[in-house]
Amino acid sequence: MVQQAAPVAVAVAPAEPARSALRSRVWGWVRLAAGVGVLAVLVWRLGSGPFLDGLRGVDATAIALAFGIGVLTTVACAYRWALVARGLGVAIPLREAVGAYYRAQFLNTTLPGGVVGDVHRAVRHGKDIGDVALGVRAVVVERTAGFVITIVLSVVTLAVFPSPVRAHMPLAVGALAVGALLVWLVKGRMHRLLGRTGISDARTGLGVLLTTAVVLAGHLITFLVAARTAGATAPLHLLAPLTLLALLAMALPCNIAGWGPREGVAAWAFGAAGLTSGQGVATAVVFGVLALVASLPGAVVLVLRWADRRRAARKPVMLEHELLDSGVHRRMGHGHG
Repeated sequence: MVQQAAPVAVAVAPAEPARSALRSRVWGWVRLAAGVGVLAVLVWRLGSGPFLDGLRGVDATAIALAFGIGVLTTVACAYRWALVARGLGVAIPLREAVGAYYRAQFLNTTLPGGVVGDVHRAVRHGKDIGDVALGVRAVVVERTAGFVITIVLSVVTLAVFPSPVRAHMPLAVGALAVGALLVWLVKGRMHRLLGRTGISDARTGLGVLLTTAVVLAGHLITFLVAARTAGATAPLHLLAPLTLLALLAMALPCNIAGWGPREGVAAWAFGAAGLTSGQGVATAVVFGVLALVASLPGAVVLVLRWADRRRAARKPVMLEHELLDSGVHRRMGHGHG
């Protein structure tokens, strides 16, 4: 009986990774279909006009502003990543961190899912330091910390300014308060957890908080620029929470390089606030274009990295040819002698 059981275990074991890969592939297609579905519904309900209006509205001034703000937010993100990595015992020069972050943003902006760039950044950095697990950990902690702080700042902002969700903000604030109380009650365990994530000391935590606030402010300003570019004339105190809702929608995993939920939520938020849904879609489209423009330095980083790898791969071949040539010359010299 023991001899018969062994082949069964061998046959079943490889099936689990296959099932996991299948589930991941199916979930990826479901998320992609959801993003496409949101865009399809918007086109069905509003037509293609808001999308085309958004594309036509982009001008040189908006592009220049978005690019400049993008430099500031990317440096802030890179510095946040360097802070977290340093807490984990890994030093990342700021220049390298900025280049890697630009590359990640470009991939996130051009590929489905919105996280491919971060995965690439984590694995690439892990290979560079010889510890992929540590590289992935640094990126996961950095992104998670930024996301949590963004949620907290967003809830506070939405509770202060008028918005379609302001009536529900007391519930959200209460949930955050309960969460903070639970953290305080288990602060000893949380301290050990934070110690393992590299943001336990006050200076690093403050740095992560400030850089995340800068990033959020930069994205908000870019969205407001997009709203003005799309023709929205509403006061800033009304536009700010609407754009914030659209920004939060980009965190949903069912997007196509950021497109889909952002446009859907913008259409709903602008319509609920007394503006037009078409204006919300046009604003989101302009923001998508500006985000792509701001990430274009990442394409340059990708090309330069590819060129470096090509040169590195050709060096051994060139060295081999030089050695062969020198050997031929030596043999020819001996023959003439």
